[in-house]
Amino acid sequence: MGVMNVQARTLRNNLLKTLRIMNRKKALYFMMIPGIAFLFVFNYMPMYGAIIAFKDFAIKKGILASPWANPWYKHFEKFFQSPYCIRVLKNTLIISLLKMTITTPAAVFFAVAMAEIPSKIYRKVVQTLTYLPHFLSWIIVYGVFFSMFSESRGLVNFVIKQITGSTINFMSSAKWFRPLLIVSDLWKENGWNAIVYLAAIIGIDSTLYEAARIDGCNRGQMIWHVTLPGIRSVVVIMLLLKVSSILDAGFDQVYAMYSTQVLSVGDIIDTWVYRTGIKQWNMSLASAVGLFKSAIGTLLLVTLNAVARRWGESLW
Repeated sequence: MGVMNVQARTLRNNLLKTLRIMNRKKALYFMMIPGIAFLFVFNYMPMYGAIIAFKDFAIKKGILASPWANPWYKHFEKFFQSPYCIRVLKNTLIISLLKMTITTPAAVFFAVAMAEIPSKIYRKVVQTLTYLPHFLSWIIVYGVFFSMFSESRGLVNFVIKQITGSTINFMSSAKWFRPLLIVSDLWKENGWNAIVYLAAIIGIDSTLYEAARIDGCNRGQMIWHVTLPGIRSVVVIMLLLKVSSILDAGFDQVYAMYSTQVLSVGDIIDTWVYRTGIKQWNMSLASAVGLFKSAIGTLLLVTLNAVARRWGESLW
């Protein structure tokens, strides 16, 4: 009884302490309410609809009245037994891994290069120009790349034709589709992705650079021994977040740029779900695939976070 009384007293004291802290900072908690409400309405409430992955959903009957699928894994089985399952999984993983392994180092390199620019005005101008494409829709980006790489009117093909006398069908070529995805993603998102790394570089203690300079390090050595280790935690966190969405290869981008000629290398999970699930009004199938993607992403995030924690870097 004495131990239980001590535990109850400790719990009460901790609760009172927490309430006093919350009372002192109540203005900050009130400011959090809109953000929490947004997350609850748009991120957590829709999770209720995930149960239609286990139902034969009919819009007239609604979620609760729709009958349960028999067997319960019916829609998951339909996806995995589809003749296109292996293709879309393979394409999704390849495109996601290419983006991750190319765009992340590119963003880090660009951020380091920006931090090394001595002129603040020039740095701000370059930074502004490079992250502006982030605000363009993928339809506009496709229009830009079509005007550049079109076989009949594209500027790139005009130059190639002047040199070689022939043209390359970039936009409808299975060979060039994935490189175009990577290049367009770099052009649109590299400046925006670099903002996080640039902020981390700015936050590095300046005395570390002074100590390195005293030790005789040049700029390259300071980048290698001070800058890159200083942003390692941010790079790891960003990679973990990207790994969690590895089955999201970018529906907007792929759907805007692909065609029937490149389905063999460009058809990803989301485009298949759009054609098979959304267009055919098979919402249960679409939800089942979405739930599968979320489960895989969560498993990868938890696993890799545990691995990263051994190196002293993790999300939690």
